[in-house]
This record gives sequence, C-alpha cells and structure tokens, in this order.
Amino acid sequence: MQKLISYPISIIYYLCFGLTLVIFHPIQWVCFRFFGYQAHKKSVDYLNFFLVRCTNIVGTTYKFSNVEAIPKGVPIIFVSNHQSMYDIIAMIWFLRRFHCKFVSKKELGKGIPSVSYNLRHGGSALIDRKDPKQAIPEIKKLGDYIEANNRSAVIFPEGTRSKTGQPKAFSQTGLKILCKAAPSAYVVPVSINNSWKMVKFGFFPLGLGNRLTFVMHKPLKVSEYDFEDLIEKAEKAVVEGIKF
Repeated sequence: MQKLISYPISIIYYLCFGLTLVIFHPIQWVCFRFFGYQAHKKSVDYLNFFLVRCTNIVGTTYKFSNVEAIPKGVPIIFVSNHQSMYDIIAMIWFLRRFHCKFVSKKELGKGIPSVSYNLRHGGSALIDRKDPKQAIPEIKKLGDYIEANNRSAVIFPEGTRSKTGQPKAFSQTGLKILCKAAPSAYVVPVSINNSWKMVKFGFFPLGLGNRLTFVMHKPLKVSEYDFEDLIEKAEKAVVEGIKF
C-alpha cells in the first residue's frame, strides 16, 4: 500500500528536487566565479537546505546526535557507513559549519546539475575506484586541503552504498591516506540509520515517512593511535551504532 501511495508523491518530490538542482546550478557558477569560496559555500549550503526540504515531501525527517562533541578549529575526518545519496545531502546541510568535502566516484563529477559542479569546484576528491594510481593523489590532495584549512573530509570506507542497511567491511586505503596527509585531524565515526529505506523500492517510487538518524561517536585524534587501532575503533563504533 505504501508503494502505491508513494507514486504520485514521488513524482511531486522529483519535480521539486530536479527544479532545485537546475535553479542552483547557475547560482553556484556566479558565486564561485565572481565571489570566491565563501559565497560558493553558502550557495551549496542552501542548495542542500532546499534538497532536504524536498525530502520532507515524502515524509522524511532527520536527527543528528552528539554534534556538540565534534572538535572545532581542527581538521575532521568523518568516517561513516553509506546507505543512499540522502546521507550526503543531510551531512552537507546539518554539518555545514565543518565544510564537508567528500571522497566521491568520478562519474558524479559530470552530468548532474549543481551536484557535479560542486564536486568539481568545492574541494571534494573525485576518484576512479578502478585506478588506484589516480585515486591516491586525489585523496592525498583532499587530506592536505583539510589539514591546511581546518575543514572536514567525509569518507565512506565501505566503498559503495548498502541497499539493506547491513554494513560492508571497511577498506583501509582511503582513510589511511587522509590520516597521513592530515596528522592533526580527528576521526569522527558516524552511524547512519534508515537512509536505505528511502530507496528500498529503487529509484522510484521513494519510501515514505522515514526518520534518518546520524549519530556522531567519540572523536579519535589521529596522532594518538596506530592506524590499525584507529580504523578498528572507528569501524566498531560505526557498526555498533547501526540498527537492524
């Protein structure tokens, strides 16, 4: 029954979602080209504010816990499970004070209004998952960037989205490169729940009435841990916070 009801609501949602992307694409271009990083950052923040509001059409709500525990004035590496694209929209808006940049697959860097422009010009790393020689310097550049500017990187070490909420094993390579490039950073594990339910029927229609939760766990100072211990603690915190 929910799937049947969702069809007309999802049509309205996608019309609003698509219109938002189209409207903000030239806004981003103007902000970046003529006013620089801070103006572009504001345009991206409000793009994602409206994208979050679009998801309210299908009854989606959000809760972020323990945000106050995130250190300020230092580089942050958010390490999270990944369930859908709605993880990214929510993190950009609700964690906007931390200037989130993403490790993302290069395919997203072209063809999507607003999204592709931000990934190419907003400081994120676009990687070819099949080509480590290309990915390694891109991730290192992101690590150097957050170290120099006290900003944040978001990495999903599972490497791909979980379609059922069940976490996949973490890959170490990307996180290890970020930690080496940003030795003064704190790793903040994040557990995301219920985002996969937005797309449980696939791209269309959307799941209705989901409450997405994002739990920030205890920050781990990179310089205080061996990497193996660091990723073990981060993965354990993320997985223990996932509800099935």
